[in-house]
Amino acid sequence: MEPISQWLEELGLGQYSQVFVEAEVDLAVLPDLGEGDLEKLGVKLGHRKKLLRAIAALSEDAGKQSPSTSAAGPTARDAERRQVTVMFGDLVGSTALASRLNRRICAR
Repeated sequence: MEPISQWLEELGLGQYSQVFVEAEVDLAVLPDLGEGDLEKLGVKLGHRKKLLRAIAALSEDAGKQSPSTSAAGPTARDAERRQVTVMFGDLVGSTALASRLNRRICAR
């Protein structure tokens, strides 16, 4: 029995095993599935919700079981966007001042 079929059986959704196998959905692809994908596969609404919860739980369990992955750095799922403000200021004559200060420090 395919691992995806066994997983679906454990969830009580074994009727979708053949559909998943024919669509070449395996445990590696599973976390990438969204509601629209499941709908295209013909999964009923209630079953879609149940599958999405189970997929999320699988992803959480996988994250807990492999601490080496999180130690290696953030993954695409961990990424986030942040708004940053950067300010740049230029003082008139600062280059000349820095050159004079640098010569004084290096001369010592």
